[in-house]
This record gives sequence, structure tokens and C-alpha cells, in this order.
Amino acid sequence: MQLGVHVVRFTWPGGTEAIAPVLGRAARIADDAGVARLSVMDHYFQMEAMFPADEPMLEGYTTLGFLAAHTSRLRLGLLVTGATYRHPGLLAKIVTTLDVLSGGRAELGIGTAWYDREHYGLGVPFPPIAERFERLEETLRICRQMWSDDNGPFEGRHYQLAETLCVPAPISRPRLPILIGGSGEKKTLRLVATYADACNLFAPSVDEVAHKLDVLKAHCDRAGRDYAEITKTILYRGDALTRGEPSAFLAEMEQYARIGVDAVIVTPPGGEPADAWIERACVPVVKDLADIGTGS
Repeated sequence: MQLGVHVVRFTWPGGTEAIAPVLGRAARIADDAGVARLSVMDHYFQMEAMFPADEPMLEGYTTLGFLAAHTSRLRLGLLVTGATYRHPGLLAKIVTTLDVLSGGRAELGIGTAWYDREHYGLGVPFPPIAERFERLEETLRICRQMWSDDNGPFEGRHYQLAETLCVPAPISRPRLPILIGGSGEKKTLRLVATYADACNLFAPSVDEVAHKLDVLKAHCDRAGRDYAEITKTILYRGDALTRGEPSAFLAEMEQYARIGVDAVIVTPPGGEPADAWIERACVPVVKDLADIGTGS
């Protein structure tokens, strides 16, 4: 089972000047320890549901470029890009650039977007949820076309591209991997089955994740997709690592592995700098976690 680290807060001792040094050290510690992936959020404002909206928040792909320069093995992505934030053609070009400059370590994590305050705050259009799903699906189609040998036009309901030229092409083969975040059973998991290489699910309980995976498997059957091709990841919200209880965390992960989860993504808590937390909480469990086999 793989371990991923998802950094969601940049409010650390030392203020703004400390953000780059702490983040760079965090990335190097994770890379050296064998952490599989490192991600940050794709937001303009801090999520007010978790922390004050006016706390520091970094632009996602600029941050990933910085992290790429400080690492050599980690896979890098946003958890997750909002489909409304960037035009799909430019998004494909941005992620391709990250992949090329990181030596083939980029991943497109994507979802519908939901944080209305930051859209309205910066004047970014925020259509209703049904349209956001339509735009998400067109974005997925455009990215896949741009990462193929087809440089021709794309004609969609919301986006029209005269040509889908993307040079240089991604280093990742056969193309850049796509992860779709979200647990919606009717639309999101159907899109995973149709377009994605990985899913990311919230993990309130083993039973709930097992149910979501059953739904995904049914969508794969209807789409003629091999369910085993899709990497199943969960966003862990427990606090066993923060409490300093690695054995309890590993016992939880054994349960998730039995239902087919391939990777767990953990989040440093709000008050502790990411570098210190990764060294304290994550480094000791990476190897033991890798020994846990997936049960499906």
C-alpha cells in the first residue's frame, strides 16, 4: 500500500518567509522516505470550512513546479484541480509542462470545483453543478485528446478548440495519469470508470468506502472497463499518526487494503509545520505500509 501526503495549510511559524523553506524540506523528507505522492490543494482562498479564508494559500501548479525542483521520485499533483479554474486546453498544457520538467512525475487530479466564495471573489465564473459536471467531462476528453496523437479540433458544448496541439508531449506513458476526486455515485464514479486511471474517495469508514468501490465496479462493468486498472486511493481523516500511534494507523490501513484500496493520502494537521510532521508521523510508517498487500 502506498502513502501520499496532502499539504492543505501554509500557516507556519515564521510567516510568509517560512513557507518556501518548510515546504521544500517537507518535500525532500517525503521523497527520501519513499512517500509515493505529494499534493496540495487547488484553491485561491483557504477553505473557510477548515481555516480562515484569509490565511495563506498558494497557486497550485506553481507550487508543484517548486516541489518538482526539490524532489526526484515523488508523483506530484493537485487534490484536486477545479475544472472551472483553467481553460481545458491551457490546463492540459500546464500539467504537461509539469510532467516534462519533473521527469514524468505529474498527475492530473481533477473534480468539479465547489468553493463558490473564491470564484466570486476573484471573478471566476461559477456555473451550476450540472454544468460543472458537463465542463468536467469535456475537460477530461480534451486532456486525453491533447495527450494523444490526435492534434485535430475539439467541438463540445462548452469548449471549442481549433487544434489540440501539445508539444512537447508528456513524458508519462502511455499518457499522463488522471485521478478524479469525489464520491458521487451517479456522475463522479461514472466519470472515473470512463476516463480516469485513479479515484480518490473520502474515508469515513471501511464500509462506506467498500460501498463506493462496489458502485465504481458496477460503472466499470457497464462501461466495459477493467476495474482492476483503476488505482483506488482514499483521503484519510483519522488522527492516529498525529497522536503518535503508527500501529493503530497500520491496523486501519490493513482493513482498507482488504477491500482493494491501493494508496492512502494523509494530511498534516493545522498547527504543525509540514516538514516536522512528515518526519515525525510519516517516515516511520512508509515501509510497513508498503508491506500491506491489497486484497482485490
